Amino acid sequence: MLISPPSARALRWEPWLVWLAGMLAFASVPVVLGQIGLSWDALNHHIYLGWVAEQPRFDRDLAAAGNQAYQYPYLYWPVYKLAMAGASGVIAGVVLALLQALAVPPVWIVARWVCPGATWTDLLLRLMAVVLAFLGGLGLSLLDSTSNDMLATIPYLWAVALGALALSTPERVRGRRLTYASGLMAGVSVAFKLSNGPLALVLPLLWCLNTGGPREALRRLIGAGLASVLGCLVAYGGWGWQLWQYAGNPIYPFYDGHFGGLRALLGWQP
Repeated sequence: MLISPPSARALRWEPWLVWLAGMLAFASVPVVLGQIGLSWDALNHHIYLGWVAEQPRFDRDLAAAGNQAYQYPYLYWPVYKLAMAGASGVIAGVVLALLQALAVPPVWIVARWVCPGATWTDLLLRLMAVVLAFLGGLGLSLLDSTSNDMLATIPYLWAVALGALALSTPERVRGRRLTYASGLMAGVSVAFKLSNGPLALVLPLLWCLNTGGPREALRRLIGAGLASVLGCLVAYGGWGWQLWQYAGNPIYPFYDGHFGGLRALLGWQP
């Protein structure tokens, strides 16, 4: 007995159903545990950084959380608001898990790029690819914690997914726009977490593939590179400016010696 292939309607609903399943799976972790983990980091700087995101405190506190006080704070704002609202461990865990589930759609997009077929086997392969992507010990450990690592990863995952969509788009103008959007997300990912920078350096290889010629590849590379700079400046600019005003280094405390010459040139003393 032959099994009929999935209908067009089923294929249309596939990404939404996978995302919904991902949200339910992520949210089930704090529900089953009955709490969210409060690590040393959560108690010593996660909630504090969320407070800094809402109310800059450089003129009030002196390194209240050590060097961690200068981390990009805005991804910790939800943790701070949940703590201040007195949310239970389950409620806080579910809210954070639903935010982290924004990582599911770009993973599915990459899975469809690798396995684009329209049979039930292809659907199951894509589903299993998404499941396996989050079954690693590191990924699972983030679902019951206040860490921002998963949130900081989401723009990078979208950068990869948009680059994959550009590769599979025959229409040149749309492919170019998707490549630029990929670059924009890459820049945002670096702003969210500076350690994403080395990963972002790999993306130009993706942007230059299957472009139809060196001229188009160069155009996409330059456009996506400029979009990356723009995305990083927009996402990081406000925080970088605060660090510059405080310490004369927009990525303080990293590479502080490299900014000494610039501070001297501008007559700026931290």
